[in-house]
Amino acid sequence: MFWEYEGIRISYEQSGQGPDLLLLHGWGCSHTIFDAFVPALAATHRVTGIDFPGFGDSDEPSEVWGVFEYEKMLEAFCDALGIVSPQIIAHSFGGRIAIIFASRRPTGRLVFTDAAGIKPRRSLRYYVKVYSFKLSKLFLSREAIEKRRASAGSSDYRNASPRMRAILSRTVNQDLSHLLCDIKAPVLLFWGENDTATPMRDARKMEKLIPDAAIVSVPGGSHFSFLDAPGLFAGVLDSFLAV
Repeated sequence: MFWEYEGIRISYEQSGQGPDLLLLHGWGCSHTIFDAFVPALAATHRVTGIDFPGFGDSDEPSEVWGVFEYEKMLEAFCDALGIVSPQIIAHSFGGRIAIIFASRRPTGRLVFTDAAGIKPRRSLRYYVKVYSFKLSKLFLSREAIEKRRASAGSSDYRNASPRMRAILSRTVNQDLSHLLCDIKAPVLLFWGENDTATPMRDARKMEKLIPDAAIVSVPGGSHFSFLDAPGLFAGVLDSFLAV
């Protein structure tokens, strides 16, 4: 199914009946990353999985969005589809949008799995690399700059289109920790102990700042801990999201 927002076609899928449950995917993914869990969730909820603009079957944004533009789109999407006080499962980049959404609107229970939103800690080597690159921009052509940026960037950056690269650069370092205290719903933090993209220290900081939060850690789990331990994740969802 498709919904249009400011001329952008946005893909989504719905199944089941009951209280609303939103699935918010991470960078480079689509709503289908949660497919293994949807049948059980749809037995008790109206489950809505959305492909954020620039991912899955959705169009790219017409401009370089930040995370607040993505969240504004999600609010309009919920209003258009009559989604009120949804429970939310959010992974990685989807966690950024869920943090803003839940700080602004009433929600049901929230599951953040390896969610982004805490500003990354950077090493001295990182800053040397960044400022060396900025200095080189004074002498290199645009083509050479883009080639160097692509070769040095993460796989997410290298695999993205030019506009999505700009969006990633704009959003990746945004610190949303100041909004966590405004989340009133209970939050479950499902985290991989070996997550290097959003490390366990991010989960601990979220647990400290969110008024009602608790961590479930996955031994040996990666940034995709819900896929590393699908049985544990399904059991946690069944218990935590019970209505």
